[in-house]
Amino acid sequence: MMLDLHTAYEVFNTWFVLVLSLACATFASLHALLTKPDPKSAFGWIAVCWLVPLGGAILYGLFGINRVRARARQLRGPAGAARSPPRITQDASANHLMRVGDAVTQWPRVAGNALEALENGENAFPAMLEAIAGAGRSVWLATYIFETDAVGRKFIDALAAAAARGVQVRVLVDGVGEWYSWPRAVSELRRAGVRARRFLPPRLVPPRLSLNMRNHRKLLLVDGKVGFLGGMNIGGREVGRAGVRRMADLHFKVRGPVLQQLGEAFRIDWLFSARETLSVPEAPPASGECTCRVITEGPDEDNDKLVSVMLAAVSLAREQLLMMTPYFIPPPELVSALQSAALRGVDVTLVLPERSNLRYVDWASTRWLQPLVERGVQVLLQPPPFAHTKLLVMDGCYAQVGSANLDSRSLRLNFEIALEIHDAATCRRLGAYVIEARDRSKPLTAPMLGALTLPARVRNSLFWLLSPYL
Repeated sequence: MMLDLHTAYEVFNTWFVLVLSLACATFASLHALLTKPDPKSAFGWIAVCWLVPLGGAILYGLFGINRVRARARQLRGPAGAARSPPRITQDASANHLMRVGDAVTQWPRVAGNALEALENGENAFPAMLEAIAGAGRSVWLATYIFETDAVGRKFIDALAAAAARGVQVRVLVDGVGEWYSWPRAVSELRRAGVRARRFLPPRLVPPRLSLNMRNHRKLLLVDGKVGFLGGMNIGGREVGRAGVRRMADLHFKVRGPVLQQLGEAFRIDWLFSARETLSVPEAPPASGECTCRVITEGPDEDNDKLVSVMLAAVSLAREQLLMMTPYFIPPPELVSALQSAALRGVDVTLVLPERSNLRYVDWASTRWLQPLVERGVQVLLQPPPFAHTKLLVMDGCYAQVGSANLDSRSLRLNFEIALEIHDAATCRRLGAYVIEARDRSKPLTAPMLGALTLPARVRNSLFWLLSPYL
C-alpha cells in the first residue's frame, strides 16, 4: 500500500512539473509574442521558453519583461505635442540626400529627364504597346508576372511583330512570377519567335529550388529613347472591366538621359540570365526638367542600397513625408526612422490598402503599425480596389518610384529597381496623388488597434513573428 502511494506521488509530481512547465512556457511565449517590439527578439525568447523546461520561463520572467516601459508610460502620461524641428531648408535636405545617393549607388544623378505618370493598365498598356509598335532598333522588357490572358496576348503579338521586322527583342520574365499564368509566357514568346529567358527558374536537375531572390523589376525600354517602369506587371488584373477593378496601380513613362542607366540595369540582368552581352544605347538628349538617378537593389553587391537611401530620406524630412505601398513589413530601422520623423514634428503619412491580395501580410502588418500609430504616424487604410502603387515623396522636392514594396522580401531578397526624382513640380504632383488617396481612406487609430480581440492579436503576432520570411 505504501509503495502504491509512493508511486502515485511520484507520478503526480512528474505530471505536475510537466503541466506547470507547459503552462509557464505557453504563458511566457504568448507574452513575448504580444509585447516584444522585434520578431527576432520574440522568436529567441519563445525558443528559450520551450527548449529549457520551466527554467526558460523563469529566465524570461527575470530578464525578458520590460517593466520600466510600463512604469515610464504611467509617469509620462499622454504624449505631448512634438517640439518643432530645427529649421533646415528643403534645399539643404535635398543636397544631403543627393550626397547619400552619390555614396551608396553606382550611378550619378543626371538632369534633363521627363516623367509622365500613367494610372492603371488602361492608360499604361496602350502607351507601352504603341512604343513597341514604333520600335526600330530594340525592345527590352523585364517583368515579374507576364500573364497569357487577353492583355498578355497583345504584348506577345506586339513583341513578335517587332522581332519579325528585325528589331532586337529581349524579354526577361521571373522564373517564379511566370507561374501566375498558364500557358507560360516564355514558352509562348519563344513559339512566336521572340527571344525570352526566365530569371532563376526553380528546377530539379541540376537542383535549384530556392523561391527567394526573385527579379521583381518591371522595365520596358524601346530604342533607348523611351522607357516605362513602376509597379505594373503584364496582365489583365491591371485593367478595370465594366466598372469593376481588381487593382489600382501607377506606372511611369520616362524620357531623357537616365534611360542609359535603366538600359544598363537591364543589360546586367540579361547577361546573368542569357549569357548574352547587349550594347546599351547612348544617352538620349534632354527631354525635361527632372534630375534622376537609378537605384538597383538585390541580394548581391546592390544589397541595402535602396534601404540606405530610403532611411536617409526619412531622416532628412523636415515638413512632410508621404509613403504609399501595397505591403508593409518594414525592417526595424525603418520603423525607428519613421517614429523619429513623426516625433520631431514631420507630417508622416503612410497609405496602405485596407485589404491586400495577401491576407497573412495584412495581419503581420497590423502588428508593425501599432508602434508607428503610437508615435504619431498617420496610417490610412485605402478602400478597394487593392492599391498596388509604390511611392515615397519627401518635402515636395524628392520622390522615389519603382518596383519595391516596403517589406523584407523587396528590400532584402528581391532584385528591385527604383528611380530617384529631384524636381519640385513632379514631386508636388506625386504628393497630390498620395494626399488624394489619403483623403478617401480610413485612419487607423490606437483605439482601433487596442480593440482587437485576443485571438486576432495572437494571429497577427504569429504572422508578425514570420515577418522576415514573408
